[in-house]
Amino acid sequence: MPSELRFCRNCGFRLGHGGSDTETIRFGSSPSGAVSAPVPAKKRRKISGMAWVFVGLLVFFVAAAAFTAIISPMKRNRTSSGNATPANRSYAGVRDWETTDTKDGATFTAVYPPAGPADKAGLVGGDVIVKFDGQRINNEDEIARALARTPIGKTVDVEYLRDGETHVTKLTTASEDEIKRLTRTFEDRPREQRARFGYEDGDAERVPIPGTKMAGVRLDSIFGSMPADIAGIKEGDIVIEFDGIPIRTPGEMYMRVARAVPYSTVKLIVMRGEEKLEIPVKMGRQ
Repeated sequence: MPSELRFCRNCGFRLGHGGSDTETIRFGSSPSGAVSAPVPAKKRRKISGMAWVFVGLLVFFVAAAAFTAIISPMKRNRTSSGNATPANRSYAGVRDWETTDTKDGATFTAVYPPAGPADKAGLVGGDVIVKFDGQRINNEDEIARALARTPIGKTVDVEYLRDGETHVTKLTTASEDEIKRLTRTFEDRPREQRARFGYEDGDAERVPIPGTKMAGVRLDSIFGSMPADIAGIKEGDIVIEFDGIPIRTPGEMYMRVARAVPYSTVKLIVMRGEEKLEIPVKMGRQ
């Protein structure tokens, strides 16, 4: 047995004697004279594609956690500096704030819910808020910001326009929870407490009253044999007052009908052409 054997580094096979371009590996003899088996070279372990996926996910979640830790204090700071969250901001109790066509104030379609801040303040749909707690209001964004800055339960002066005339009232703001409670109380009332008038609210339209700064709600569809029809209300009549409440928007007309007591008699003031009529209507029940 030759004292020196040569093996291929790549495949492990014995190569023979003499010079070679391959590296010679020398093995010592065991005590029994046997030649030890060649030890294969260790291969570099590669990271599989799935392992890279797990590494990527780990990096993503670590980065997300770091981002959240940075952003959360910033959000708290913005809230504390005046941009109140819905849970702790003030509400006025109206539906659908919008900017007036002339951009000289913020108006709304209806007072809602009943017994809410705007209702107690004597406001009605179509009123134009021009000042809130001493601040000039030009559009719906400004009234939203004013309410967000106002503490819940604060009583403020509200200056508004109705039929071109300036009025001032006091309004005590409410929390979101209080508005929701009042809304549930109204909407969950029994059916026997819901009145019926007899018009198609989708066919009611706000129109100006010629020769005045006033607007009213024209009723274009009256259902036959219903309370309004029986009382003498005609299609095309323009309602300007419902049981003592000025009617300036279809939304307010709808809400006043919804709030009426079944079988009670309400007084409507309507314009029929140039004639102003007072018509009592006995409400029905749904």
